[in-house]
Amino acid sequence: MGASPDEDSLFTLARRYVKIKYQKPGDVYLGVVSRLDLPVSGIVVFARTSKAANRLNEQFRNHSVQKIYRALVEGCLQPDEAELNDVICEDKARRLLWIPKRLDASIDAYAPKEAKLRYRVLKRFTKTTLVETYLLTGRKHQIRLQFSHQGTPIVGDGKYGARPIAQPGICLHAFQLSLIHPTTKEQKSFISPPPDWSFMK
Repeated sequence: MGASPDEDSLFTLARRYVKIKYQKPGDVYLGVVSRLDLPVSGIVVFARTSKAANRLNEQFRNHSVQKIYRALVEGCLQPDEAELNDVICEDKARRLLWIPKRLDASIDAYAPKEAKLRYRVLKRFTKTTLVETYLLTGRKHQIRLQFSHQGTPIVGDGKYGARPIAQPGICLHAFQLSLIHPTTKEQKSFISPPPDWSFMK
């Protein structure tokens, strides 16, 4: 999400790959099942048929897909394990997302949505903390917003309060995804090793 029209996205690259690999004439169908923000790395899911896309989308809707993220956040995140429960508001006209400081009728116009995740600290460094995150809801920019709201924004995420870094992207990675294969019905789990963030620790 967020790629400009004049540059390749994962979608256009994957569709090109399918066209060449399976020697497909004409337009190639590719269903977008999961998405990542432009500065985020890791696993995404595409479907090669509309039937597969419908079955996979249903798994995402009923929350039977397990998604695990790795993130490097600024500062010392406390405690070692916790569940974060917040409300995310969106002003679509101004393209703004935020977590309000208090819940009252003034936020009703911004379609407040519950956002829940669990995290556990994997390792602490001098200025940063490496965490593993389990999404319990799937809101736009949820992980980025919730860690920023804790005072520990994701490293490099200048949009949500972190010090920007020269390297493209931020230190948030879709690490593992588990789902039921839409045709074989087998449980499948995929892992994408995170980028090297050692220079930021």
